[in-house]
Amino acid sequence: MSIESVLQDMGKHIGKEIFVSDWTEVTQDQINQFADSTKDHQWIHVDKEKAAAGPFGTTIAHGFLTLSHLPFFSYQVPLKMEGSKMSINYGLDKVRFLNPVVTGSKIRDRIVLKSLEEKPGNRLLMSQIHTIEIEGQEKPACIAESLGMIFF
Repeated sequence: MSIESVLQDMGKHIGKEIFVSDWTEVTQDQINQFADSTKDHQWIHVDKEKAAAGPFGTTIAHGFLTLSHLPFFSYQVPLKMEGSKMSINYGLDKVRFLNPVVTGSKIRDRIVLKSLEEKPGNRLLMSQIHTIEIEGQEKPACIAESLGMIFF
């Protein structure tokens, strides 16, 4: 399938929600592993006793841990681009952490296809808006605009 065909087929989804993931739990073990990986051992993430007396009453996930769920959620999207050889993370245009994810919370992602732009070298630049929600809360944890480069 050509880029033109993909643009025509996927173009009807631009500006629309293309996927809502299932809920996934954020555990203290994940938070601790992320702290070890990033060397960010701030007490609000890893010290249960101190965090219990802190502003959230318990430990919270790192904002970047919440953000790091984007690939997990994105790989679940059922829409596929026929003829693509691979895709790579091209970066982020905007990220906001609006609400802390307390340990044991469940999060999910609502994904909107923002744009598709043809690029030289038989490529497409895809922009998606991710709204990571916290179960039982109105205010989302994170809103992020991700960029992916798709090669044909």
